[in-house]
Amino acid sequence: MRSFLPSLFLAVGLATALSAAPQPGAVETKVLPLLVVKAAHLVDPATGRVLANQAVVIEGDRVKAVVAVADLAKIIPAGTSARVVDLGAATLLPGLIDCHTHVTSQPENFYEDIFRKSPIDEAVTAHLYARRTLEAGFTTIRNVGADNYIDFALRNAIEAGKIPGPRMLASGPALSATGGHGDLNGMSPYVHFAGNIDGIADGVDAVRKKVRENIKYGADVIKMLATAGVLSEEEAVGAPQYTQAEMNAIVDEAHLWGKRVAAHAHGTEGIKMAIRAGVTSVEHASFIDDEGIALAKEHGTWLVMDIYNDDYIMAEYGRLGYPDKILAKERLVGRTQRENFTKALKAGCKLAFGTDAGVYPHGWNAKQFHTMVVWGMTPMQAIQSATTTAADLLGWPDKVGQLAPGFYADLIAVSGDPLADVTVLEHVGFVMKGGQIVKNNLTAEPAERME
Repeated sequence: MRSFLPSLFLAVGLATALSAAPQPGAVETKVLPLLVVKAAHLVDPATGRVLANQAVVIEGDRVKAVVAVADLAKIIPAGTSARVVDLGAATLLPGLIDCHTHVTSQPENFYEDIFRKSPIDEAVTAHLYARRTLEAGFTTIRNVGADNYIDFALRNAIEAGKIPGPRMLASGPALSATGGHGDLNGMSPYVHFAGNIDGIADGVDAVRKKVRENIKYGADVIKMLATAGVLSEEEAVGAPQYTQAEMNAIVDEAHLWGKRVAAHAHGTEGIKMAIRAGVTSVEHASFIDDEGIALAKEHGTWLVMDIYNDDYIMAEYGRLGYPDKILAKERLVGRTQRENFTKALKAGCKLAFGTDAGVYPHGWNAKQFHTMVVWGMTPMQAIQSATTTAADLLGWPDKVGQLAPGFYADLIAVSGDPLADVTVLEHVGFVMKGGQIVKNNLTAEPAERME
């Protein structure tokens, strides 16, 4: 794997060599930082079509044009020098988007993760997970839940170019009721964590203040834990854990500051309460019923249903030391969530790709595509859920999710046809983010240069 080589970044950034100074009367050669990536196939999720023999022309960190290879001369003026990366028979796609990640950590052992690791342990390994996510083809993520503002620091370091990783929208600590899914439950009342920055808040005034605190320190989005959950030691799976008034206040306060709200909600009633409060998306939505589906359609609420990770939890979490009560809760959720995913799909709900990565290893994000297809989506719909639909949910429909003029030059390529076998997306061979090649396992020869 050839990743993040300084010389390669320099080559992509400059793209060409400067021509000699022109003599009087001579035609001056135009020098632009152009890069051309061409391949036999290109998936266009905006139209649902696959185009043949396409070239993506990149200027700086943006797409300048997408044209047939035969029409490149119409886009690149005579005398302009450009670097060409020919990916041959590969298939190009926009960079993928995961709308539900926890990129700052992943489980190793239940009690050791709680009691033997500090926020510093998370902070010094978070960049590894960010890089794995990017190299898996996910060039944009929404991180929904990280204590101690670690995701803000990670996002800022990526944006500054200090470490490689995907574009991030980060929530910081998820808002949770005392004793709720975001609290430390099942322990002695004498167990406390000194200095931990979490999202625990109760009552209308307190939840408003917590929203303001998260925004003060850098939140792009607000995460609310509307109901109980699976991977925590409170007893219920989906009981509401905030009142309607508290949920309304969280959403109202976030909207005052121009922020969207993602609501963790497994339970039937809590899902509907969150939708009525005006959240942008409901995460998990495991026990959504027909009324909840109708409400989601009426309000235009996205559902982000992480339907792969049940396989990993049931296979591995016993070995990782998770209590039986947690595994019992997952048994209640797994198949029901998948069946309700199919119902929501058939009803025409807006379904965005989100995996809960961090519940299982980072870099495995694309494993969910196959599960989505098994439970009713076409491969194109699954790809759209992780591109155009996901971009709409994030509020970035003009920045990411498409290969089109003005969009970030975030693109991936795979060997094979993802519409015939969506699992090829689990083996991304080429990744570019913002015009910089961060992974290329598809070509061995140096890039061409056209003039």
